[in-house]
Amino acid sequence: MKAIIYVIITLILVSCSSVKMTDTWVDKELIISHPKKVLVVGLTDNLTARKIFEEQLKTKLKNRGIEAIESYNVFKPTFTSLKQTEEDIQNEIVKLTNDGFDAILISAVKGVNEKESYSGDKYIVDYYWRGFGLYYFLYQDVYLTEGYYEKYKVYHIESSLYNLKTNEEKSLVWVASYNLVDPKKINSSVSRYVKAIIKSLEKEQIIPDKL
Repeated sequence: MKAIIYVIITLILVSCSSVKMTDTWVDKELIISHPKKVLVVGLTDNLTARKIFEEQLKTKLKNRGIEAIESYNVFKPTFTSLKQTEEDIQNEIVKLTNDGFDAILISAVKGVNEKESYSGDKYIVDYYWRGFGLYYFLYQDVYLTEGYYEKYKVYHIESSLYNLKTNEEKSLVWVASYNLVDPKKINSSVSRYVKAIIKSLEKEQIIPDKL
């Protein structure tokens, strides 16, 4: 029974994705005094993941009194699916500024690594078995849960906030890098990632606490 419980717990832990911030930087001189209108952009080929990310982040920002718009409601479908020239991008920035946007919050997957972990062998030990016979049986294979190898992926994601009201070449306000481990379920993985972003922005006082 203990062996079964151990295996179940191990499987649960392995199957849960996690998000960890690995690096962050902020320009204290450029921090926007709580942006008022933010364009949320998720750069990914997975349209479902993009929509879920942009909608969840929009909701979190809205709860803090910030108007946020999903990029899929602003950009033409071809803008993110086709390569754009610098002129195309600059023209889009001008349009956003004219529409009242003062910031862009963009996230992109920078790389993916495949990892492999070994659970390790697990011996079941009950020290109240003092007799030799039971002690001997304790260390036979029947009391050993053999370890196994588990492959998983780590997504390296970067989020950046840009101030549209300042010099284009010096508009980066904040950037943070995250490792998203084993994202098997899109909704729960995105929720953890969005929560990590909001926590970082609150810590730097770029956005206010939840209303």
